[in-house]
This record gives sequence, structure tokens and C-alpha cells, in this order.
Amino acid sequence: MLYVIGLGLGDEKDITLRGLEAVKKCEKVFMEAYTSLLSFGVSDDGIATLENLYGKPITIADREMVEEKADEILSDARTSDVAFLVVGDPFGATTHSDLVVRARELGIGVKVVHNASVMNAIGICGLQLYRYGETVSIPFFTDVWRPDSFYEKIMKNRELGLHTLCLLDIRVKEPSWESLSRGKKKYEPPRYMTINTAIEQLLEVVQKLGGSAYDEDTDCVGFARVGSEDQMIVAGPMKQLLSVDFGLPLHCLVITGKTHPLEEEMLNIYRLNTNNDSNQKDDGCV
Repeated sequence: MLYVIGLGLGDEKDITLRGLEAVKKCEKVFMEAYTSLLSFGVSDDGIATLENLYGKPITIADREMVEEKADEILSDARTSDVAFLVVGDPFGATTHSDLVVRARELGIGVKVVHNASVMNAIGICGLQLYRYGETVSIPFFTDVWRPDSFYEKIMKNRELGLHTLCLLDIRVKEPSWESLSRGKKKYEPPRYMTINTAIEQLLEVVQKLGGSAYDEDTDCVGFARVGSEDQMIVAGPMKQLLSVDFGLPLHCLVITGKTHPLEEEMLNIYRLNTNNDSNQKDDGCV
């Protein structure tokens, strides 16, 4: 059996009881570590914390293993119970759907244990989840690659009065373009896009395209480390959020659409206090 288990968003304590029971009976445990991260990342100490709770050694599954060497994971699941751990919910990334499809094609049973995801945790800011349009991903720009395909999706959402969740780029164990051109993989240091970088790129794109879907005065909500004890949520126009230090990853950004009065009341809880230079942190209470 292959168990695909969501870990939630914060730390090792966010796994569900059902998920923990499944992990404890598995012979092998893999943890996907490139679409998202728990608060302690993939450090040796962080993994040791998980291993102590689960009572099992954990193998880190990077992008290469999951996308190119999934057979190694699935071959073990043919004869024993195997756990595949995913930060957030198992189906927050299409890669995991592919793994499930391949397992079923091989006749391997699959059980899924769901958990909280950024897709629903952002509801804490008060913007109603059913008023969101298509989610977009903002990749890191390079000197030669500055894509803008996400702009059209944001524009369509805004025309319909819908909010837009922007998921920000995570680059963990990514080969450099230079090394790929030379035929030998050399991995870049990990990089996590900040809200500030995302806004800079968004404003660059709208200026380049001469569009009007949003501008520096457009209201947004910045989220850092959602689900953790030190999560940070700040609402305000893009130009204000540019000056906020959101701290450690992971970050995401919501561009607001047309808001209901109740949504506005909730957003006001998280708006910057213009009379105070300190950054606004959420203590976990609403």
C-alpha cells in the first residue's frame, strides 16, 4: 500500500492522528521536499524531529526522485506499506497526482490522508474562499527569462471581481542553466521568493505590458509562514507591502478583487498601522 499523507503547514505536530497511525505502520517513509516546506525546512535537526515522533527513518525525496525515479518509491510499495509525506495537502501539487496514477496503473493500492493546505489556510485573512479565481504561480525572473503569462489570469480574475492567490517560487536542489548546458548537473543554493520580490516582478510586468489589471495602489495581503506559530499577515496596497520585512519563508501573496463589507472588516485587522513603524505579526489570534 502507498500512503500519501499530508503534513499540514506548521511543524511536526500538524500531522493528523490518522496520518500518524499510517506512518507508524509503514516500513519505508519518504518526504517530498520541493513544492513546500515545514517551518524547520529540511535541516538534519528538523528531519530528526520528525523521525523521533514517527519512530521511522525518513528519506528526503527531491524533485528528481519524485519526477524521474518514482519507480524506486513504487517498487517498495508493491510488497510493503510505504508512506509518502507531503507538506500541506497531498493534492496541492500535480506531481503527487501523477504518483498516484502511476501507482494505480501498477496495481498498487493507494490511501490518502488529507490535511490543511495554503489553499484554504489563507481564509484567515477574511477573504472568502469561494470568491477566489484561478491561482497563479510567480517564478523567479532571470536575465534572459521574464515570463508574464500569469498577468492575463490575474486580469481575468480582477475583471470578475475575484481574488487571486499568487504562489511564490521555491527553488530547492535545482540544477543551474549553465551546468545543464554543459551536460553535468550542478545544483543552485536553495532560494525562496519573498513577497517583496513578487510585487516588484508583478509591477514590472504590468508596466511592460501597459496593462491596468493592478498597480502599486492595488490592495493585497501578504502571508509568511502560514500555519506556524510566528505566521505573519499584512494587508495593504502593493507599494506599502514592498517596505515590509516578512522574514523567513515561505511566503505567498493575495491580490484582492471586489470585497464585501465583512471581508473589509477582517482585512482591517491586518492592515499596516501607518503610525507605527514596527511590522505587524499575527499572534495566532483573530
